[in-house]
Amino acid sequence: MPVVSRLSTTPVKGTALHSPDGVELTGNGVEDNRRFHLVDERGRLFNGKHHGPLVRLTAHYDAERDHLTLQVPGRTPVEGTTAELGEAVTTNFYGRDVPGHRVTGPWSAALTGFVGRPVSLIATDTPGHGVDVHPVTLISTATLEHLRSVTPGGERLDGRRFRMLVELAGCGVHEEDTWAGRRVRLGGSVVRVVGPVPRCVVTNENPETGEVDFGTLTAIARYRGERAQDLGTPVAHLPDGGKVVLGMYATVEEPGAIRIGDDVEVLP
Repeated sequence: MPVVSRLSTTPVKGTALHSPDGVELTGNGVEDNRRFHLVDERGRLFNGKHHGPLVRLTAHYDAERDHLTLQVPGRTPVEGTTAELGEAVTTNFYGRDVPGHRVTGPWSAALTGFVGRPVSLIATDTPGHGVDVHPVTLISTATLEHLRSVTPGGERLDGRRFRMLVELAGCGVHEEDTWAGRRVRLGGSVVRVVGPVPRCVVTNENPETGEVDFGTLTAIARYRGERAQDLGTPVAHLPDGGKVVLGMYATVEEPGAIRIGDDVEVLP
């Protein structure tokens, strides 16, 4: 039986991933995952596509205290409450409007200094809504290992490049693709697999430095082709047109806890 082998989250979209032992999946996904995001001076979503080195920032969020700590390389950590909110903003997430508010405090100044252009920290009004399309993403270890095996230099393809919420062991290569439309139990939760995840240029970036160091999109397209598919969202609104896909999206049908080592079962 497949099992959960890795979980990956981050409180600030685009920053370094954490690998927790467990997460609580709500109807909106993991509420503290992508709890915050950045926008540029025009109010547009700003992430690793625009500045890969965001992954060099490490963010820690304590929801009970509304407290965020942001570690900027070579600087004293920036920390404080995120309970004080300013102007209301709506961010376009690939055709989906996500309401939020600017977070007052030291965050925007520190982030602007790191990025080198004006950016602001935004808290989503609804925790869990700061994901690209659907709240859950799945990929199997076998699929990642296969991509490495068919790609020259593929040993450099660290799975963190794909920033997936749930990684699964014990599956066949691309077995998760066959679950489209099916209900899948992940530990104490049940999700419904929707369709493939479109990949973007972030996968070309080193997950430690954010520098482009591998042609990951080209590697996927070389052996799979360009497979634009219906994800329930107009293709024009998906990252890079949704042409290169790897891994699967899912929605939450039954909230519950997911922990490393939990069984994964495809339901009737």
